[in-house]
Amino acid sequence: MEKFLIITSREYLNKITNKTFILSTLFTPLILVGLVFLIGWLASTNNDEVNNVSVVDNSGYIFDKLESTKSLKYVELENFNLEDAKLISKTKSDFGLLYIENFESPKEVAETITFYSEDAPSLTVISNIENQLENILTNKNYKINDIDINKINSNKVYVSLFQETFEGKKTTKVDSAAGYLLGMFLAFLLYFLIFAYGGMIMASVIEEKSSRIIEVIVSSVKPFYLISGKIIGTSLASITQFIVWGILFYGFSFFISTTFGITSTYENNEFMLAAESSAVPEAALKIISSLFNLPLLNIFIAFIFYFVGGYLLFSSMFAAVGAAVDNQTDAQQLLLPVTFIIIIALYVGIFTAENPDGIVSIIFSMIPFTSPILMMMRIPSGVPIIEQIISLVILYSTVILIIWIAAKIYRIGILMYGKKPSYKELIKWLKY
Repeated sequence: MEKFLIITSREYLNKITNKTFILSTLFTPLILVGLVFLIGWLASTNNDEVNNVSVVDNSGYIFDKLESTKSLKYVELENFNLEDAKLISKTKSDFGLLYIENFESPKEVAETITFYSEDAPSLTVISNIENQLENILTNKNYKINDIDINKINSNKVYVSLFQETFEGKKTTKVDSAAGYLLGMFLAFLLYFLIFAYGGMIMASVIEEKSSRIIEVIVSSVKPFYLISGKIIGTSLASITQFIVWGILFYGFSFFISTTFGITSTYENNEFMLAAESSAVPEAALKIISSLFNLPLLNIFIAFIFYFVGGYLLFSSMFAAVGAAVDNQTDAQQLLLPVTFIIIIALYVGIFTAENPDGIVSIIFSMIPFTSPILMMMRIPSGVPIIEQIISLVILYSTVILIIWIAAKIYRIGILMYGKKPSYKELIKWLKY
């Protein structure tokens, strides 16, 4: 046990005193916050840009009813044929040209309207134009058929569902979107961290094996203690990094809330943010408020357990692969099955996001090799605690088994040189 503690502390201190580790710990939150502001600024700048759309309205009643927006402005071209209008629009560097033919029936007009542009426009812009044209032509059709438009509009019924949990907590459509986005972010974060820290262990093992230092180490320490010490030491370093990130993010959030005058209220089981400064978009405040309305305590605790479990599971494999080969190229080939497993978990989570409680999601949430990714995608939408406990029990039971198997491979492979073992040979090593 004493040697195990020595190895663990050595790995831990070696990681946290590494310059790359220190720089990544300090600058990662700063870079992420900077990226958020940059994306927000770019989105704001993009939305502030006004796109001109030239309109040739041969029908005589559509252009007057088109409503320009902040980003889309309609400009009429009168008494021009199609070719001249296209030339003028292109010369003016317009966003596009909307050409409307003249027919007696609005339905015939709708079938011939064409939008010309240099490049394919975004789906949002086309949807905006189509919705306006549909409303204008529908109302014109009502008028031709002597149908009272005002009477129809006054009898329309609009539905906006009030959403509430069985416990009485109010929810919105934004809450669902926030839960989905948070789940995706946490799943990709786990994917990145597992490979990043697992790669550290594999690189460390390969380096020690290549320099023959490992031969000296294993003469005084059992391979099981050696591999366990490396894994635990690196996991402690990662938890240290999480703690520092948490403190830094708290500091950034306090600075941002103070700078922009952001205040919070909690009424009727609902968390709400408000900002004194108009520089903070209201949509951003709604999304952040929705994040706080999610089961954050459950998400935080689950993330720690699933990260540690997933890390121990996959880092054991990484260490075993590192011991079995002499270089990174051979290691990547042996890691392909592991990589495929995690990628499958990501794709299953993405394609089942609309139904996180479906049978496919539940099954993959119980498989230990995919449960860390799938569960972090599902928990923001709500997963019963008993289901999480069962999943964690299966995960950690598998971790113990995989560490034992990895130690067996590590014990043989650490002293093997000059040949990359096949999967069949790896299985044989388990019998020794």
